Amino acid sequence: MNKQLERVSFAGALVTLGIVYGDIGTSPLYVMNALIGDAGKMGNISPNYVIGSISLIFWTLMIITTLKYVVIAMQADNKREGGIFALYALVRKNSKWLIWPALIGGAAILADGTLTPAVTVTSAIEGLKKQHLGPVVFSNSQHNVLIITTVVLLVLFMIQRFGTGVIGKSFGPVMVLWFGFLAVFGIVNLINYPMILKAISPYYAIRILFSPVNKVGIFILGSIFLATTGAEALYSDMGHVGKQNIYVTWPLVYSTLFLNYLGQGAWIIRHAGDTAYRNLSNLNPFYEMLPGTWRLVGILLATLAAIIASQALITGSYTLVGSVKFFV
Repeated sequence: MNKQLERVSFAGALVTLGIVYGDIGTSPLYVMNALIGDAGKMGNISPNYVIGSISLIFWTLMIITTLKYVVIAMQADNKREGGIFALYALVRKNSKWLIWPALIGGAAILADGTLTPAVTVTSAIEGLKKQHLGPVVFSNSQHNVLIITTVVLLVLFMIQRFGTGVIGKSFGPVMVLWFGFLAVFGIVNLINYPMILKAISPYYAIRILFSPVNKVGIFILGSIFLATTGAEALYSDMGHVGKQNIYVTWPLVYSTLFLNYLGQGAWIIRHAGDTAYRNLSNLNPFYEMLPGTWRLVGILLATLAAIIASQALITGSYTLVGSVKFFV
């Protein structure tokens, strides 16, 4: 690990934003859309459903990401390295059989690193369908989306040779803009329905699991857990950026993500009964809540953030493979 990244610094925090949070930082693009699908359609959604769902998101991020990874897992570093194999190296002398869950966990992370970049970038690029950008008009063709996605991923893999530090410094400023964008438009929308702030209370998270307005019951957690996608990067990328920089940046990232979920929730509550939306089951409130030309800005930043999300998984996979040395 770069010695300069072992201590807290502006440069270290910038690199951390560029490397670690790409995947979890793009979760607002699809989590609320999945929750709308669970409800069946917009017209079925009530304020209690939205508030309860966002409360589940808040407390899931608190328990899984903050408590599990930041507070607990990051204490179990192996020579300042993180990741499941580094963790296994700490306990293998006492429990040899743990090699099997370690291998299964490693395979799952590699599978995630293989599939998620393609899915994330494709989802972001699809936002360009039917959009006008000056003289350029994007068609509704999925074929064009796949071509653009393939080119983006090829370029992304080609720049790996320049190293983590260079990539992080390049991506960091973009992620600062992205998280700022999430926070600003989250606040802009939540002030129109401030009651959404009730989601901070765990009471609403527990109540929604058993409420009749939740048609899928406990299986709503399948959509909620999408908000934690990429949380493992906080532990696995610890060796690249240093744990202190993660400690400093995670509260900021957590706050911006939650503000955006609150804003999306407020927008859904205010527009669920609108004629234009009430019969829709496949709707992306992240884009819908953006006014006018800001939607194109949102699509551009979302695409860049999706590329960075892919980089975060690639870096995590690289770290995982590199940590095989701990077996020796």
